Amino acid sequence: MAAAQAASFLAVFTAGAASGQAAEPASTAATEEVEELVVTGSRISRPDYSSSSPIVTFGEAAITQTGTVNIENALNQLPQFVQGQTQSTIGAVALAGRASLNLRGLGEQRNLVLLDGRRLPLSNANAVVDVNLIPQFILEGVETITGGASAVYGSDAMSGVVNFKTKRRVDGVQIDLRSGISDRGDANTTDVGITAGFQIEEGRGNVMLSAGYTDRDVLFGKDRDFYQLGVLSSFIANGTYVPSPTNLPTQAALNTVFAQYGVAPGAVLNSRSLGVNDDGSLFGQIGVINYKGPTTEYFSTTGNNVRQPVTYQEYIVNPMERKSFFGKFDYDVTEHIEAYGQFLYNRTTATGQVGWTPTLYVVPTVPVTNPFIPNDLRTILASRPNPTADFTINQRFMGLEARAFPSDFTVGQYIFGVRGDLPFKDWQWDIYGSYDSTDLVETQDKAILNSRMRTLLYAADGGASICAGGFNPFGFGNSTNVSQECREYLEAETHDYTQLTQTIFEASVKGSLFAMPAGDLKFAFTLDTRENKFEFDPDPSRENLDIIGTLQTYPADGSSDVKEAALELLVPLLKDKAFAHRLDLNLGFRVSDYDVSGRVETYKADGLWEPFRGFSFRGGFEHAIRAPNIGELYNRLGAQAQIGSPPGQGDPCDVRSSARTGANGAAVRALCVATGVPGQIADTYQYTTVAIGVINSGNTELTPEEADTITFGAVWRPAFDAPLFSDVSISVDYYDIDITDVIGPVSGGTALSKCYNLDGSNPTYDAANVYCGIIQRNATTGGVDIIATPYFNLGGLRTSGVDAQIDWQFPAGPGNLDVNLVANFTNSYEVQLLEGSAWQEFAGTIDGTQNGGIPLPDWKTLMSVTYRLTNFEAGVRWRHLPSMDDVTAVTRPASPAPGVPAYDLFDLTLAYRLNDGILFRGGVNNIADEEPPIVGGTIGQTQPGTYDILGRYYYAGLQLNF
Repeated sequence: MAAAQAASFLAVFTAGAASGQAAEPASTAATEEVEELVVTGSRISRPDYSSSSPIVTFGEAAITQTGTVNIENALNQLPQFVQGQTQSTIGAVALAGRASLNLRGLGEQRNLVLLDGRRLPLSNANAVVDVNLIPQFILEGVETITGGASAVYGSDAMSGVVNFKTKRRVDGVQIDLRSGISDRGDANTTDVGITAGFQIEEGRGNVMLSAGYTDRDVLFGKDRDFYQLGVLSSFIANGTYVPSPTNLPTQAALNTVFAQYGVAPGAVLNSRSLGVNDDGSLFGQIGVINYKGPTTEYFSTTGNNVRQPVTYQEYIVNPMERKSFFGKFDYDVTEHIEAYGQFLYNRTTATGQVGWTPTLYVVPTVPVTNPFIPNDLRTILASRPNPTADFTINQRFMGLEARAFPSDFTVGQYIFGVRGDLPFKDWQWDIYGSYDSTDLVETQDKAILNSRMRTLLYAADGGASICAGGFNPFGFGNSTNVSQECREYLEAETHDYTQLTQTIFEASVKGSLFAMPAGDLKFAFTLDTRENKFEFDPDPSRENLDIIGTLQTYPADGSSDVKEAALELLVPLLKDKAFAHRLDLNLGFRVSDYDVSGRVETYKADGLWEPFRGFSFRGGFEHAIRAPNIGELYNRLGAQAQIGSPPGQGDPCDVRSSARTGANGAAVRALCVATGVPGQIADTYQYTTVAIGVINSGNTELTPEEADTITFGAVWRPAFDAPLFSDVSISVDYYDIDITDVIGPVSGGTALSKCYNLDGSNPTYDAANVYCGIIQRNATTGGVDIIATPYFNLGGLRTSGVDAQIDWQFPAGPGNLDVNLVANFTNSYEVQLLEGSAWQEFAGTIDGTQNGGIPLPDWKTLMSVTYRLTNFEAGVRWRHLPSMDDVTAVTRPASPAPGVPAYDLFDLTLAYRLNDGILFRGGVNNIADEEPPIVGGTIGQTQPGTYDILGRYYYAGLQLNF
C-alpha cells in the first residue's frame, strides 16, 4: 500500500500514514521497529510520521510526469499554489531569471522554501528563493505545509513552508535524460543529470554526488497565433513628432500641409502625433491618415491607430542554460557522533528580450537644425510660437539591435555540521553552519545611450562625420537603415551587479522529557543566528539616466541579522491501543531579536485527535511574523508596472479611457489637469504606452508583519474488507490566514485607480488625495513620468478556504487503477490597502495588469487517473480553472475589463520499466492544444504562469541505473 501511495500523483499526509511511508503498526512491537522521522512543520521526531498540520506531498515520479524542466511549473499545478514571479527587473524591462513559489497567492516572500529542512540561498534582496537552483534529479519529493509555520522555522513562513527533500542515500549510478518539444517543432527543452552514491570505510560513511545540465530554447510571440497582435504600442519604427502642449503648431499649418495629400481640414489635430512616411510626407498616427507604411508583421492599424504589437517582437519563453552540482556526505566519527556536509552550486544564464528600444523614460530631443527633418515637418515646426525650440519624437528603434538581457546567476551553498546522541534517554543534538552566496550580473547588451544619440541628432551633418551616414530617425526606411558604424557608436553593453550572502549557525537538541500515561512528552529546543547582506551596484549609465527606454536606478546595500530561540513540545494526552484512539497536542514558541525590527514572538498550538482507527481530526492556531527583508529595508530600484490600454485599462486621463467617457468624465478631466496634465491638451491627451515607471524604495522604519492562522480538518482512511474500497484516503482541511501590517509598495496601477476614483476611494476627486500625491506627471506631455512607491506597513491580507483531496486505489483486471483528486475552494481573499480603509474582496478574480499579478479562482482542481501494471503505467491528468472576473471589477467596478472563461487542460502520461536498470517515461501535455484566454481584455495578454502558452507538447525521458 505504501509503494502505491508513493507512486500516485499526489498524496496528503494523513493521520497514521504518509506518502512513501508504512502505515502506523497496530502492535507495540512493530512500533518500536519503526525509525523515528521528522515531518515538515515540526522538529520533533516521531514514529508514526503523522501531522497535525495540513501537508501536501509531491513525489519524485509526480514531478517527472509533468514533463517540465522547472520545478515551479510542476508545483504550480497544485491548487494551493498560484503563479510565482518568473521574472526579474532591469529598469523598466522584465527579464527571465528567477522562478519562485507563491502559496495561497499571499506572495513569494511569505512562504519559506527549504532544502532538507534548511534555508536555501536568496535570489534577490526581497528574500525570494529561486527554486530553479534545485536539481530535480536529487529529489525524492516535496512536502508543503499550507499554513503558517513561523514558530518552527522563523520569519517568512506565514503562508506555509515548501520543503524539498533530497534522496537520503544512493548506491550506484543513476543517469537521467529528458527532452520535450511542442508539436510545432519549437520550445525544445533538454535535461541531463547523473547522480552517484557510494559508501566509504565499510559503511561508516556515504557520499552522494550529482551533476545536471538544462537547456531551454527561446520562443517568440510571433511563433504563436495568440500573440499575433500582442500588446499594441504607439511607439513605432517610423518615428512620430509629439507636439508640446505649451508650444503647439497652428492648426492652419497642419491643414495646409495635409491638404496637399487630399486630407480635409481638421482631420488631423495640431495636438496629435505626426509620423513620417518614407517619401517625406506626414501621416496622422491616430486615425491612420495618409499612412503609407507597412501594416503587417510588426505593425498594426487595429483600432484605427498605427501601432506596433509589442509581444509579437518579444520572447514569451526565455532561453535558459543551467549547470548544477550537488553533493552531500555523512560519516560516523564515533558510535555516537556523525559529521555531515552538503554543497550546492548552480550557474544559470537566462536571457530576456522585450523588443526594440522605445523612447520611453529617457527621451531624446531633436533640434530644428537637424538636416534630416522632412520639409513638411519643418513647415509644421515653423508655425509654433517658439519655432526654434527643440522637439520630441516617439520611436521604436528597429534600425538598431533588439534588446537582449542576459542574467547570469551564480549560486553556492556550503553546509557542515556534527550531530549525535546524548547519554540521556533518547536525546539527540545537532550543530551546523551554513554559508551561501548569490552573485547576479544583469546585462543590457544593446543599450542605447542618450548622450551619444544626442551627439548625432545635434550634429550639423546629422552625425555623418561621426559614423557612416549619421542617424536619420524620420521614416521607416531611414530609421531602419542604420550603418553598422552608427550602431556600434550608439549601442553599449551595461552591467548591473547584485550580491547576496546568508550565514546561518544553528544548534538544537531534542528527545523525550518524561513519560506520561499516553506516551513520552517530547521536546525540541533550537538556538540559531542568521545574517543577510545585500549590495546592488547599477551601471553608471543607468544611475545617470543615460539609457533610452530604461528607468533610473540607484546603488543600494544593507544587512540584517537575527538571533532566535525556539521550543517545541509534543504532548500525548490520550492513547488507547485497542481502538487506536489517541489525542496529541503540539506546542511551539519562538523569540526572535532582529537588529532593525527588534524583538518579536511567535507561537503555535495544534493537535491531532483520532477517535477511532482510520478517522482523525487535526487543526490548530499559529501566530506568525515576517520581519522586513533587506530589500524592503534598503533597496531603491526602478521598475515597470503594466497598466494596459484604454478604454478598460491604461491611464485614466487618456481621452479614450472609460473614466473620461463615463458619467464622471468632467470630474476626472479636472483632476487630471490638477495632477499635471496640461490644460491645453486635456481634451486630446493620450498615453501611448501600456506601462509606467515606478521607484520602489526601502524604509528602515518598517515593523514586522503579523499573521494569525487557523486550520481545522479531518482525514478518513476507511478499512473496508471489499477490495474496491480497501485503499481510500479522504482529507478536508479548512484554513483562515489573517495578516496585518502588510509590508509593500502601493502598486502603480492601484495608485492610478484610487487617485482618479475608479474604485470609489476618492469620491470628491481631490488632487490632495494620498495616491495622487505619489504620481509624477511630465509637465510638457502630461504623461506619467514616475510613481514613487516606497515600502510601508500598509493594511492587511486575509484569506480563507478549504483544501480537499481524495486518493483511491483499487484492483482492475491485471493491474490497479489510481484515482486522485485534489481541489482548493477559496472562500475569501480580501485586501486592505491602508490601515482603516475598506476591505476589498478579490476571490474569483484574475489580475493581468500588474507585474506579479495573480489569479484567485473561487476553486481549482487537479485530477489524475492512472492505470498501473507491474512494468507499465498510463494516466490522464485533468487541470481545471473556472471562469474569473478581471481584477478591475473590484478596483474600478464602473468600467471593468472583461474576465476570462473556464479553462481545462488534459495531459497523458506513460511509463515503462524494461528491467531494474532501465525506465522509460513520456507523455503529452495539453492534448487538445488549448489556447490561453485573453486576460484584461487586451489582445495578446495572458498569464503564462497560469495558462499554457506552448500548446500541445511532447516529452520523453530515460532513466538508467547501474
